[in-house]
Amino acid sequence: MTRYPRDMRGYGPNAPDAQWPGGAKIAVQFVLNYEEGGENCLLHGDQASEAFLSDIPGAAQWQGQRHWNMESIYEYGARAGFWRLHRLFTTRDIPVTIYGVAQALARNPEQVAAMKSAGWEIASHGLKWVEHKDMPEDEERAAIAEAIRLHTEVVGEAPRGWYTGRCSANTVRLVAETGQFAYVSDTYDDDLPYWLELGDQNQLILPYTLEVNDMRFATAPGWVTGEDFFQYLKDSFDTLYAEGEAGAPRMMSIGLHCRLIGRPGKIAGLIRFLDYIAGFDGVWTPTRLDIADHWAAVHPHQRIERPSEMNRERFVEVYGGIFEHSPWIAERAHGLELGKAHDCAAGVHNALCRMFRTASHAERHGVLTAHPDLAGKLAAAGRLTAESTSEQASASLDMLTDEEREAFTVLNDTYVAKHGFPFIIAVRDHDKASILANFKRRIDNATEVEFAEACKQVERIAEFRLMDLLP
Repeated sequence: MTRYPRDMRGYGPNAPDAQWPGGAKIAVQFVLNYEEGGENCLLHGDQASEAFLSDIPGAAQWQGQRHWNMESIYEYGARAGFWRLHRLFTTRDIPVTIYGVAQALARNPEQVAAMKSAGWEIASHGLKWVEHKDMPEDEERAAIAEAIRLHTEVVGEAPRGWYTGRCSANTVRLVAETGQFAYVSDTYDDDLPYWLELGDQNQLILPYTLEVNDMRFATAPGWVTGEDFFQYLKDSFDTLYAEGEAGAPRMMSIGLHCRLIGRPGKIAGLIRFLDYIAGFDGVWTPTRLDIADHWAAVHPHQRIERPSEMNRERFVEVYGGIFEHSPWIAERAHGLELGKAHDCAAGVHNALCRMFRTASHAERHGVLTAHPDLAGKLAAAGRLTAESTSEQASASLDMLTDEEREAFTVLNDTYVAKHGFPFIIAVRDHDKASILANFKRRIDNATEVEFAEACKQVERIAEFRLMDLLP
């Protein structure tokens, strides 16, 4: 059994109503990454200098050496950039979420005091601002535990939010494993929070952003001027706000760094954006923890039985009757590379149809002959499957006049005699009159044409049946 672990479906076409407080049309959330003092540096016990997210073009790590210029750029973020941003947000009474690297927080007590005094959320940004992709799982687990310990010691309370950033494939699972975080943000895959099931742990995920992010002042393609940043922020806001006005409120995360947006020419774009959104009603500017608490209260997680997680026996038990009296289709479908994208009606339907379409002509013919005649003898005798009974009743085929019943009998007999299988139509797409019209129109088709059409109708019937069971 092959299972695909990535989730390409998410909420699908029907995302939940965020129900932001006060009927807000959009939640605009500002993150200030505080990494200064936690970056790669020989003084911090690292083997090389930092090379990531600075104003040094093409920076590379210097093995075994301090990089004085790089250190100085990071120091600007702590010494000047932070305070410029602190003044900006506190003056406007907009709360911020700090992604705080634990060692950086420990080396900057005055800034931590200012964060706390402003009432900002201080989430964890890991123990050190270093790469984790090659870190052994046990080592990363220990680093997470030490980050929580040090953060709690320095800030005075444990973090309730987490974002590593330079993470590994294990990070989200390892953080969720602790069971103490209201949210984890090491994903970039949605415009709304969502729940992730990791073993017995239901972990709320608040997706973050690498594109509505001032890091693009230091990466290519990226921003050159503050106006570039403002325009992208404005366009993102306008699109999401319009979706909120249309009844689909969204979340807009904005990523900031003290050493980048804290520079005078860059922060001008951010100031323009704050001025811009101040002119709109229905804009909520929470911390990420505010969003997490709201989502957990309004959209608490409920586990469902997922098709992709069913064993073969259960999968066939539930979906073996979707194609009339043909459980072999579900048996084969279970062996496909199913994943979270198949935990919905469209997903299971696609898997079942793949097996039906690739079956032999004789096998598909057997599926067609397994279907009952419309309003035929089995219906009169009450021997239809529950699904067929309900479907025929939906088109009032269970309430025919004697004349109508006789007409169906003649058509059924003639059709089967000519084509070798019953007339099949997805009755939920029709009423009694249109069913009869299609019957009379199709009966004279060539058998190969009718075989193809009957197979399409079988798939459509299966689609309806699955929509009764799954979202």
